[in-house]
Amino acid sequence: MPAWTEGTRKDPKPCREQDRGKFEVTQRDGRARLGKLHTEHGILETPALLPVVNPNIRTIEPRVMWDKYGIGALITNSYIIWKHDDLKVEAQQNGVHSLLNFPGVVMTDSGTFQSYMYGDVEVGVEEIVTFQKSIGVDIATMLDVFSRPDMTEKEVEEAVHETVNRATVSVEASGETMLNGPIQGGVFRKLRQLSAQLMSEHDFSVHPIGGIVPVMEQQRYKDYAKIMMAALPNLPPNRPVHMFGCGHPMLFPMSIALGADLFDSAAYALFARDGRLLTPWGTERIDDLVDWPMLMPCVAMLSPADVRSMPAMEKEKCLAHYNLEVTLAELARCKQAVRDGKIWQLAEQRSHQHPALREAFLWLSTRPAISGNYRRDLFYNDREAAKDLQGDRGMWEDSWDWVVWNQQTPRVGGIQWSGDDTFVRPHIQKARRAIHTRWTTREETKHTFIFHGIRGPFRDRLLDQFIWLQHHIPAVQTLMLTPLGLIPIALEDVNPFAHVNAPEWVLDHRPDDLWIKRELERLGIGEVPYACVDARGDGIKARMEQALERLNLPINMLHMPIDNEDRKAADATLNLHQAIEKMMVMLNMDRAAAETIAQGASYVANRQGRVKNVLDSNGIHILSPRLRDGGLSLTNTGATHIFNQRKEPLPNTIPIPEWNGTSGNGPAIVVVEPDAEPYVRQGRNVFHGFVTACDRWILPGESCLIVNQQGHLLGHGISQCNADEIRAFTKGIAIKTRGGLLEKE
Repeated sequence: MPAWTEGTRKDPKPCREQDRGKFEVTQRDGRARLGKLHTEHGILETPALLPVVNPNIRTIEPRVMWDKYGIGALITNSYIIWKHDDLKVEAQQNGVHSLLNFPGVVMTDSGTFQSYMYGDVEVGVEEIVTFQKSIGVDIATMLDVFSRPDMTEKEVEEAVHETVNRATVSVEASGETMLNGPIQGGVFRKLRQLSAQLMSEHDFSVHPIGGIVPVMEQQRYKDYAKIMMAALPNLPPNRPVHMFGCGHPMLFPMSIALGADLFDSAAYALFARDGRLLTPWGTERIDDLVDWPMLMPCVAMLSPADVRSMPAMEKEKCLAHYNLEVTLAELARCKQAVRDGKIWQLAEQRSHQHPALREAFLWLSTRPAISGNYRRDLFYNDREAAKDLQGDRGMWEDSWDWVVWNQQTPRVGGIQWSGDDTFVRPHIQKARRAIHTRWTTREETKHTFIFHGIRGPFRDRLLDQFIWLQHHIPAVQTLMLTPLGLIPIALEDVNPFAHVNAPEWVLDHRPDDLWIKRELERLGIGEVPYACVDARGDGIKARMEQALERLNLPINMLHMPIDNEDRKAADATLNLHQAIEKMMVMLNMDRAAAETIAQGASYVANRQGRVKNVLDSNGIHILSPRLRDGGLSLTNTGATHIFNQRKEPLPNTIPIPEWNGTSGNGPAIVVVEPDAEPYVRQGRNVFHGFVTACDRWILPGESCLIVNQQGHLLGHGISQCNADEIRAFTKGIAIKTRGGLLEKE
């Protein structure tokens, strides 16, 4: 018996009563997130596709969607049900789930789209919400005012305010039923921001981004991206974002990378009716095909010619199944990319498959990176692009910061180089900004050596040179030139800089002196004389001699031997620099505090000579440099040392996040309620709802310290969120605790 036979998949269990309507994030990749939405008809895992089901025309039966495809939610139109007496009576008597024969989550639209397509609708604002509640929907939708792209700014502004005016009565009418609060605003950035801010003040469960269907139909994907970037940063993070009417798989990677959680569309059926196939790169007509663009299970034993010869209804149904399978496959691919930390890479790859999508991707990644002065200055010379940049300069900085600073870095796994797009991936930009804002060189630095031309791990290949420089020129700052920028040698094993899988010509390329000068300025050593040394192949000694000459240093030092004791001393100093500078970048500490903790430290190295443990002056383990990503892991003793170095007062509120201007303040502090204290001391995670205060610079993926309300250190962990998310969420893990301090500690 096939696994999808009706009834073989169990009906969902209701969520816990106290969790109904709550949303939690279970995994994230920057702004992309996997989550769970708790409803009366099961826990919906997101990102999720809600296929549109017309109750009168069921190209694919809802029960088949549940049993065969594992679809957890669908959307139907309450206005259509309300208008047809037979549907209305059955829905009110038996419920919408019975009407559709679907046991999962049912969301309903309100008639707003019908008003856009056919003019005004006959139902009232309160009436349609009350009706949706009466038929037992899981998520209802208020009757908002659709804003078309051809409307004037004044007309759109009126639509935004009218939608907001309808919000209060709609929320009151919904009662305990979860309600959608659509965000309108057309293509006007300020109106989208205003709509998001005003609608956020009401008790909605989900925020759909409305009015985007005509934008997508015209393939104005750059405008689609702008709408997302204007609205999403202004929405409560604990409410899922639903892209109303977006169901084409080609838009999934970019949308999810920016924070979309839910999608719906009738495209799987409408395109099938027109003989078109959905693919991750666009649409194909079956009339033009000899072979399938993607071989899906429903056509595994059929050719396009076989399907073309089918009767019209059978052909339409087959193509609808094909489109649905392609759409679900791309959604699954996106979810796995989030788990792997590669959603932006997938969006980047998909952008090359359609010119309008490519334009949107370049606007997102390249334009704000240019205005933020963090790009590699190797491309993007298009006149229209430059014109667009001039018009947008500074306007979207906060939105781009919202994306970049919430990336997690360092992360495990190599970087697959794919051109200059790689340089502006948000998590790489976050890694660069962390170094540029947190790292400072030693006061005695007088010279800079820059090695280039090789791939990491750099220490394994250049250790002799590093030791020589440290011994003979202790006032030198040694840097590595990587495809992603300049990094100090103390950070030479940090992901992503040391883990770039790139062609040799990328490694061989040395940018001009102007670019190097700008990189040095970002590192705060723009005024320090520098010299570059090609580290490839033989003859490196001669090239170092040339570098010494350029810096007016005596070249005879190259021929001075280093005895074993001096070599050990230089190696120990390099280890000291690594501990200090990694604390600066990974733990947000200023150099003085890091040097205090590292004073008198000793080290345990592995067989390859790399430090695996840092011990304090008493020989107690405090830090572990991680070999897999170049980051740092804290111990309880290390957390205590760092806590004792804190200069700022403990936080007493959950503040507005601040991405910049917080360098050197140390790891963020999280204050928990008394009920959580014994669990944290035992090493248990901190859950949302138990945090009473935190520092404004707390970021996902970064180390933090956990204290009680009396200011006593309880433990340390890795934050899963920023301050906005700590304030908003009431379910899920806020801090993954890595160590708890018992009372006696």
